[in-house]
Parts: sequence; C-alpha cells; structure tokens
Amino acid sequence: MTTILFWDIDGTLLTTGRAGIFALEDAASEVIGTQVDLSNLQTAGMTDREIAAETLQLGGVEPEPAKIDRLLQLYGDYLPASLPRRQGYVLEGVREILDCLKHRTDTISLLLTGNIEAGAKAKLSYYGLDSYFSHGAYSDRAHNRISIAQQALILVQEMVGAIAPEKCYVIGDTPHDIRCGQAIGARVVAVATGGYSVEALEKCQPWWTISCLPEPTIFMQKIGLADA
Repeated sequence: MTTILFWDIDGTLLTTGRAGIFALEDAASEVIGTQVDLSNLQTAGMTDREIAAETLQLGGVEPEPAKIDRLLQLYGDYLPASLPRRQGYVLEGVREILDCLKHRTDTISLLLTGNIEAGAKAKLSYYGLDSYFSHGAYSDRAHNRISIAQQALILVQEMVGAIAPEKCYVIGDTPHDIRCGQAIGARVVAVATGGYSVEALEKCQPWWTISCLPEPTIFMQKIGLADA
C-alpha cells in the first residue's frame, strides 16, 4: 500500500528568516491605508489566513473575508521579491530525504501547510524544492490547520483511493502540525527545527519526535521503507 507523507513548509522544510513579514507589511499598508509594524508578530504554526486576520486587527480594521482575501492576494504577489531580503535556507536532512523519496513508486509526498498556494510555491521555488511536490493542501480556503489536513486527506484519497492510517505521516515542527495530523488519524513526525523544542513537542504526544531530520536510511526505516 502507498505510503503518504504530508509535509509542512516553514520550520520543517526550510526557513525564510521571516522574509515574508516584509511582503505582509507591504500588503497590509495597501489594504489598511497605513504602515503596520509586524516585526514582533508571532507566526509559528499559524495559517496565512489567521495571520492576515490578526494583521488587519492590529491595523484597526475588521478582518472581513473580502479584506483577508485581498491582503493574501497582495502578500502572494509581493513575496517573491521579499524572500531575498533575508538569509533563509533549506533545513538539515530535507533535500537528502526528498531525493530518496522522489523516484519511489510506493510513496507520495504532498504539502500540508498553513501557507496560501502562491506563498508555498514562491518559497519552494526560491529554495529549489518545487520539483519535489506537485500537489498540496493550503490555507487559501481554510482558516485552520485541521481543515487543511482534512483537505489533504480528501486530496490523497482522490489520488490513490483508500489509505491506511499507519501508512500516512504528517511531518511538521509545531503543536499545530501535531494536532492536525492526529485529527486525520495520521502518524506525526515532529521535528524541532522551528520555534518549538523537543520537550514542547513531546507534550503533544506525536508518533516520533526528533531534533532534526535524520539521514535518509534512518528516516526510511522508521516509516517502514527499509529497502530505501
């Protein structure tokens, strides 16, 4: 049976050094009509829709759906030019594992992310990871991560049919990722490469907690692909 891996982006696959804040501030200034300082906005684990709503509130604007949509559209437009403004990078072990998975016929890697689709594509393209993912579930039409996870589950079922929970993995770096994976019955690999420590992630009882992604052989063996 096919093994399914749902990947978070920020803090799991890569870090942008919070370069997206520049794009968000530019988008907010256009929607709100005044500059909003978002340098201290905590975004770890939040979806882009949640971030947009909070941004509008910080600017004294009611976070109506139409305004959130407009803010996110502008954010997606401005993000590619914002990414070079900070020194981001692909996180340890990511490219090696994705290389091992890429040509296997018994696994599928998809995105399960709080990013909007335009934001996800901009980040993956800039950091050279776009070729590893052809499908994903995003926050364009979903406010919270559990809703996005449910979208991801429907997507993969449409692709391959019924899936076994023990062959379905969510890889993420926050308690939000853990909870959304648990909500769809997946095994959660919690990686402490974002804003949360191993100890903080362990409290949410993921299936496997690690400080960073290991070498491919160890990862493959853990998820039942020992012949990798």
